[in-house]
Amino acid sequence: MLRSMRYGEADRIMHLYTPDRGRISAIAKGARRTRSRFGARLEPFFRLQINLHEGRSELLTVTGAQTVSAHSRLRTDARALDCAARACDAVGRLFETSEPHPAVFNLLTRKLSLLNERPASATHAATLAFRLKLMLAAGLSPQLGACASCGEGEHLVGFSPAGGGVVCVACQASSFPLSQEAYRFMITSLGQPLTEAPDASATALSQVERAISQTLEHHAQVRLMPSMPGVG
Repeated sequence: MLRSMRYGEADRIMHLYTPDRGRISAIAKGARRTRSRFGARLEPFFRLQINLHEGRSELLTVTGAQTVSAHSRLRTDARALDCAARACDAVGRLFETSEPHPAVFNLLTRKLSLLNERPASATHAATLAFRLKLMLAAGLSPQLGACASCGEGEHLVGFSPAGGGVVCVACQASSFPLSQEAYRFMITSLGQPLTEAPDASATALSQVERAISQTLEHHAQVRLMPSMPGVG
């Protein structure tokens, strides 16, 4: 579950991400009553198996729910919990339609499981690595192999959000500086699993954050929350 909100006197509206129907919204009637049949299962970051009724409304109705994973350990760590919220928010904003993206579902599932197993993995670097993989799944991955403007393969010194990737010395006029450390971080993050997300200096991560956020704003008109509190 990506997030939920109270509705009416006792109901709850949930935003869910599914492997076969993409992002959907559903209402759980009576979920907030003390003796609700749903218990405490309908909470954000739970992985659930849900039974849904599809009526005339675009809002589906929850008729049953079983917990697959509650990710209870991450709820004891404020930083991990915040990181989980930002991961779910990023998925909800980038993949807001009912088009299925099983790879995105699996990526989010892995991210939440990793935060639950290793709360210390809630780092700035790990969050940016996750976002780079989301961009790849959305077809918005930055061009990193050669200059996004002229195709030059060497002397890549800047990043152009409008161009959607790195640029060389000759084409850097409309870009911002991108250090070799930041460049290597982006390359490595896209090539390794989440469990092996690389680390980098605060300066390099700030450049990566800027590259991600400005590329998404320019090419997808999507503005994400800062990847970590106090960033951005």
